[in-house]
Amino acid sequence: MAKSQRNRRKRSAAPEEARTFDFGSYLRNETVGGMLMLAATVVALLAANSPASGVYETVRDFTLGPHALHLDLTVGEWAKDGLLAIFFFVAGLELKRELTLGDLSDRKTATLPVLAALGGMVVPAVLAVAISFGAPGSAQAWAIPVATDIAFALGVLSLTASAMPTTARVFLLSLAVVDDLGAIIVIAVLFTSGMNLVALLVAVLLCVGYWYAQRKRIRTSWLYVPLAVATWVAVHSSGVHATIAGVALGLLTRVRPDPYERASPSMRLEHRLQPWSAGLVVPVFALFAAGVPVGAEALGAVFHDRIAIAVMVGLVFGKMLGIFGTSFVAIKLGFGTPPKGVAWRDLFALAMLGGVGFTVSLLIADLSLSGAAADQAKAAVLIASAVASVGATLLLMLRRKHDRSRTEVQAQGEPG
Repeated sequence: MAKSQRNRRKRSAAPEEARTFDFGSYLRNETVGGMLMLAATVVALLAANSPASGVYETVRDFTLGPHALHLDLTVGEWAKDGLLAIFFFVAGLELKRELTLGDLSDRKTATLPVLAALGGMVVPAVLAVAISFGAPGSAQAWAIPVATDIAFALGVLSLTASAMPTTARVFLLSLAVVDDLGAIIVIAVLFTSGMNLVALLVAVLLCVGYWYAQRKRIRTSWLYVPLAVATWVAVHSSGVHATIAGVALGLLTRVRPDPYERASPSMRLEHRLQPWSAGLVVPVFALFAAGVPVGAEALGAVFHDRIAIAVMVGLVFGKMLGIFGTSFVAIKLGFGTPPKGVAWRDLFALAMLGGVGFTVSLLIADLSLSGAAADQAKAAVLIASAVASVGATLLLMLRRKHDRSRTEVQAQGEPG
């Protein structure tokens, strides 16, 4: 008893950062973020399909910002290019941490989720190309079903499969991190146009300045905040999509704490920004990105549009086949080991959960298409994400029911 009390006192005396940055805490944040994002999506759909649609569109298309810096963007564009850079900064911090200290730093542990993520990107892309080939916009729209949404996928997993082994969550998180990296590369390659080399050089120099300040252990926000804003402006002006600025700065942030530090800069920033990213940035983006017509006529158009069909098939079936099929082959050939305590049916449910595209898929739909075509593609993302969520939820609930029944049978078999 005395030892237990000492341990409790020792834990309570631990630094706040150390007690905050455990895996369970991260999942709780993502669950809340997923629920808020879902609520914002519902509000957007209601607003866009009600008598208030005119007000919604007026607010979304209202322009503000300095024209001299070419930053006179609409509110929707500020959410997509500006606020979402914070989301990608947090994703960059997470990616750097996983690659340096986390599960992706160990080759043996990382092999399966990395291969599964690659399969989950290639198969949807191939299906999307095959279905939409020749349709207007298909040259870039094939990338829409490539991405998995971390917040939504982990939120569904946490809400419906609390009894699932932690290894399943680690697998899904690692897969989503690699998937995010792939989506970042796709955005950087496909959606860079009219390159301004001077602005790009300025952005590179600012990134070098950020790295140097990290190396010199400078901690003041009075330096980093203006530096981050200037980097974003330079990247935006260069022709590269502005969210790449967030990823670059996240990857340049130091993740290993010094002996005198309670937590590294990466951990401190993730601790401070994760609630803002999950609770404000992504929901606001969803509020302005998910407002698409979903009436009978609009839905009918979705199921007759080849790009929209390609998006739905890619997310629902492509992700499932790519993730599960690649995992199955990798495990059978000895290239990877299955997560401990995760059965094949669990892996299949996780693969289906990978079909929740949402945030990055909506972003790519906005970048690759315009007008009615973009609305149809975004509606397809919402439909596919809903189908993948419901399908995975049913599979996970069946697992929980099966486990409960097995536990009851075992309890009845025990001697009284």
